[in-house]
Amino acid sequence: MSSQDHLFANPLPAGLGALAMACFGFFALLSGKVTHDAAPILAAWLIGGFFVQIVVAVIEFRDKNLPGANVFLVFSAIFMLTGALSVSAKYFLHKAGMPFDASIEGWLWLAITLWICIVLPCFLKSPKILFILGSFLCVALFCLISLDFGVVAGRAMIAKTGAYSLLIAGSLAIYLAGAISLNTHFGKQILPITTPFIK
Repeated sequence: MSSQDHLFANPLPAGLGALAMACFGFFALLSGKVTHDAAPILAAWLIGGFFVQIVVAVIEFRDKNLPGANVFLVFSAIFMLTGALSVSAKYFLHKAGMPFDASIEGWLWLAITLWICIVLPCFLKSPKILFILGSFLCVALFCLISLDFGVVAGRAMIAKTGAYSLLIAGSLAIYLAGAISLNTHFGKQILPITTPFIK
């Protein structure tokens, strides 16, 4: 959808920026660049991302962009708000020495990941970069599911694969957000946006 088809300005760059922030934060946690003591700070940032993405979802629903609206609604609720609540809960339960079973998240993430995988083909009609970004998110999510289910063999490699998939997805989100913003603002192609896989 072009910017002139929107009642408001195109909200996608803001949603992609918030997504990139979450991807980079989870990359840092999964890759060991930060300790799990960073969880409460990550949670605070994810709550900020929730507000950005819920606004993006509402605008996309208004513009009748069904795939984009639904994805940003789920991202706002699950990646951002639920992610913030989950990392906070696990952190504080751990610090309090209280037992908890986080493996339930594997089942919950499995449902969301399967949902993302089934709607991902809708983005074949979007710029290729958006479909590729979604594919990297799916790889990262399957890695998270494996970790939540307690896979022991290859655990470090699974975490590394998930972490770097998130870093790539976040980097693609930043590029696409910048390309949309710059190209729209200047009225010409400053950064190329790839054509869709399917027209």
